[in-house]
Amino acid sequence: MNPEIILIIPVLIFAIVVHECAHGWVAYKLGDPTAKTAGRLTLNPLPHIDPIGTVVLPLTLLLLRYLTGMGFIFAWAKPVPVNPVYFSNPRKGMLLVGLAGPVSNFLQAILMALLIRLVLPLHITVLSSLLFYGVLINIVLGVLNLLPVPPLDGSRILTGLLPLRMARAYSRLEPMGMFIIILLFSTGFLGAMIWPIIGVLMNLLLGPSFQG
Repeated sequence: MNPEIILIIPVLIFAIVVHECAHGWVAYKLGDPTAKTAGRLTLNPLPHIDPIGTVVLPLTLLLLRYLTGMGFIFAWAKPVPVNPVYFSNPRKGMLLVGLAGPVSNFLQAILMALLIRLVLPLHITVLSSLLFYGVLINIVLGVLNLLPVPPLDGSRILTGLLPLRMARAYSRLEPMGMFIIILLFSTGFLGAMIWPIIGVLMNLLLGPSFQG
């Protein structure tokens, strides 16, 4: 098996599990026990696995990357159940819950970038590479999820910021959200939008000359 795949898979799974736990944890702190009751406030990946988003899609993308050397890796877990009825302010609550996922990814990226600085002098190549992929994957997930396209987290954030009438009109896009994402991905427009941002963030955290 390609060593790159061996490194990417556990980092990707951990990143999306923490992402989903962050949604559930913030919802719980805001008064919604739904995720906790469902057993989703755990770092155990099994309750979070979505057969398509956590297994089939990332393995397919990894294979394409291995065969062509191109493309980025994307995955998702089962969405953590959230019931905004428990929130004192449902729109603000959903905004904060939506923001929690990308924030968790950016925090993971920052932590792993700091760890890289500590590991590099030790010349432990495998660990440095693992942390490098951790930074990259978390930045990709964080940036991607901030796009205001349902069901990505950016749509929850935007819904909480828009005036109520506009938010209701915007929410009608949700049934078409996955088709929009697939269209953006297949045409290459999605990559063109996010890779420059990802590059800037990688340079900020690791420097332009870092090699994983």
